Amino acid sequence: MLSTKRTTFLLLAACAGLVIGLSALAIGVTVEYLRKDALRAAEREGTNAALGVADQLVRIVGPRDAVLTELRDVVPSLGLATPAEFDAFFSGDRHRQLLEDRRRRDEPAAVLAIVATDGQVLQAVPEQLRAELPAIVEEHLRRSDRSSGYGLLVSPPVHSPVAGEAMIYFGRRIAGTLGTHVGTVVVGMPAAAIDHLYETFEALPGQSFLVSRDDGAMLANRSAITGLAGHRMPVGGPWHEVASRGGGTYMVPTGTDGDDRRIVAVHRIPDTPLVVSSAILESAALAEWRRHAVRIGAGALLAFVCAIGLLWALKRQFDHLLASKASLREREARLADKSRELAEVAGRLDAAVDNMTLGLSMYDRDDRLVVCNTPYRQIYRLTADDARPGTPIVDLFTRRLAVGTFQGDPVARVAGIRSTIAAGQTGRLVVELPDARIIALTISPVDAGGFVAVHEDITERTLAERRIAHLAHHDPLTDLPNRLLFRDRMEQALARLGREDAAFATFVFDIDLFKSVNDSLGHSGGDALLEAVAERVRSCIGPADTVGRIGGDEFAVIQIVDGSPRAAAAALAERLLERIRSPYEIDGKRIVIGISIGIAVAPQDGRTLSGILRSADLALYRAKKDGRGCYRFFAPEMDTDVRLQRAFELQLREALPRREFELHYQPIVDLSTCRPCAVEALVRWRHPEHGLIPPDKFIPVAEEIGLIGPLGEWILATACRTAVAWPSDIRLAVNLSAKQVVGGDLVEVVRRALADTGLPARRLELEITESVLLQKDHDSLAVLHGLAALGVHVVLDDFGTGYSSLSYLQLFPFSKIKIDRTFVAELTTRADCAAIVSSVTTLARALAMGTTAEGVETWDQVALLRVAGCREAQGWLFGRPVPAAALSFEPASDCAPAAA
Repeated sequence: MLSTKRTTFLLLAACAGLVIGLSALAIGVTVEYLRKDALRAAEREGTNAALGVADQLVRIVGPRDAVLTELRDVVPSLGLATPAEFDAFFSGDRHRQLLEDRRRRDEPAAVLAIVATDGQVLQAVPEQLRAELPAIVEEHLRRSDRSSGYGLLVSPPVHSPVAGEAMIYFGRRIAGTLGTHVGTVVVGMPAAAIDHLYETFEALPGQSFLVSRDDGAMLANRSAITGLAGHRMPVGGPWHEVASRGGGTYMVPTGTDGDDRRIVAVHRIPDTPLVVSSAILESAALAEWRRHAVRIGAGALLAFVCAIGLLWALKRQFDHLLASKASLREREARLADKSRELAEVAGRLDAAVDNMTLGLSMYDRDDRLVVCNTPYRQIYRLTADDARPGTPIVDLFTRRLAVGTFQGDPVARVAGIRSTIAAGQTGRLVVELPDARIIALTISPVDAGGFVAVHEDITERTLAERRIAHLAHHDPLTDLPNRLLFRDRMEQALARLGREDAAFATFVFDIDLFKSVNDSLGHSGGDALLEAVAERVRSCIGPADTVGRIGGDEFAVIQIVDGSPRAAAAALAERLLERIRSPYEIDGKRIVIGISIGIAVAPQDGRTLSGILRSADLALYRAKKDGRGCYRFFAPEMDTDVRLQRAFELQLREALPRREFELHYQPIVDLSTCRPCAVEALVRWRHPEHGLIPPDKFIPVAEEIGLIGPLGEWILATACRTAVAWPSDIRLAVNLSAKQVVGGDLVEVVRRALADTGLPARRLELEITESVLLQKDHDSLAVLHGLAALGVHVVLDDFGTGYSSLSYLQLFPFSKIKIDRTFVAELTTRADCAAIVSSVTTLARALAMGTTAEGVETWDQVALLRVAGCREAQGWLFGRPVPAAALSFEPASDCAPAAA
């Protein structure tokens, strides 16, 4: 009897111990899984943060490197082969204006300098920095150039006494025509531009980042956040090894006693020595895990203590029962009570497992369910009857298939799980259910031959991670791939080209005159226009193609085709031009725009990413040069054309200090007296090699490179100085560029020219074209009114062409209208031209404005102009443009005064 009861008691105690042990094992596995998952999530967040900061850093450094590359590429086109030729060419003051103009045009360049191979600074802008630049270049750029190549050089922050702040310098070595190093071009910017990333970076608790070079020199570091003192990464640490591989993650102790660690993610920006490191404290990454572990551990510990205490008490009571036959019945009753209490403890333990946030299921060696909790059944929409203990796992999968929470072959899934368990490994996988929920599953073997599975619904977390990863690789405005993702897609296309010899085409295009459109619409309207353009581009490309936004209004397309890439590219370019030029409705305004497209086809136009993009950029440049609104394929001669264009720009910059410009003058005749009443000043460039160059060949280039301001000021001052010696009734006419009106202080320039030369303001006529009034800009009108307030005459030139509109005559009271030569040329042969000229003169008289006809070449034209009421005329009939010394103010010999 006693032996039977002892056996029963031992079996009961063994069952209780088994339940407690299995529960403890399940809880331990769950807690450890949560910890490792929290660390993996921290690594992913660190990597995404590093990618985000790297993208912002590329937006800051990219424009500076573009300045270096442009200045570096000019030297080979100049024929400079040796350091001595380079030093001689860039010495002196004549090239300082080149750097000044380049610095004004590109605001990112705070400092620009040309440095010889021996460290001598040949040119520096601003000039005050010349004294301190040699030491900076030697110490922080030349010594850091470990490869002696032509890649980007970066200095750490260096305090500049002249600038009054820390500066970071970028440099590129320059190769001569022989391929040898002849000098270095340097650009500097305030270190605060990179340090500002801390204000734009929204870090998680315990998270930080820093920017450094690949040799460990720090460029931006807030030691109070990162915990790193000094100016370099610790020597011998794991950072250098990870950075040398191009990126990755590692853990490093932090603090003096090493009581915490940092999870560090490292990302090296391609083609640069710049490295972004993001770190998060392990304690911060595990903070949420610790809270869950404490709650789970506290509940489990309480249940375990209660169970062990009850088992111990039960043992003592049973021993007493065996020792005393007299109290056998009493002890049996107590044993029954303790058994009920043990059942209650087991119930509490089951409740603790059911209240876990994760699903838990355990199976024996025969793949039958031992136990599962409520979250498991809720995740897979199973009832208690569906998941009874002893149910084969295949039946559970079949039931889940019926309710829509399983996909695939149940038998194959069980075979895969059994294979993992047989190898003694812990299996981790992420499955997506048919209802789009995402479940993380961890399967761990147990000693009894079965296994325990932990199920976690990670749908929200996974979607958030995917969104962060998407934002790191896509433009936030248009949702197109950004420059980083576009480069990755190009690398994939190049890899496919290497494997399969599959050609592809690359398009680069931007919106023609987008700045003017953006100014008229405002930034919100400009953004809406960019979104609309992106949507239209998406509708034009194929499913295998990629379109990205790689700049402000600059887009790029990778076209993948199986046939002839050139024919397919031409067809796509035609679709893009036609689709994008269709009108847009933006904020209630009807907008019509165009694009210019440059196309490069791989492999004939390049086999590297940078080579293909450069070819496409050259083709885009040609499309813009050919009038915009068109597309051009890359041709080898385009590279030569660009080099010649840059050489032409450099020669044009040097023409003004070399005094190669000269003014010719053409008379304007009063048709009633046949006497000259005014003279128009026309600029010419006497090139030392090409002779006399007309203004239509170099004025557009001067406008593009920012030279029109000083050139226009010289023309005005020289012409006024010459006109002072003319008869007092002869007026001087000077043409103004639209860029002179829009940019700079034109009113002050005119006032100074009149004051310096003594020419009366009433004798000066300033001619503008309708393009100045195209946008009806308030600032431009204010400039015209300011000129009129000086007493000078403002004349509307080339009236009747371009964007002519009578509304322009309402915007500003012009002194005179000049009728374009296209109407005068056919005045005697076409009635419509005669009608237009007559209408313009009648309109001018009604508005109290004078009229001048341009391009007059015959006396028949003079007679008709007099009949139409035109007051003045200008053309080869009365005199060609000549130097001031050859100018005559006598009346035309064959011209008879108009009849009274």
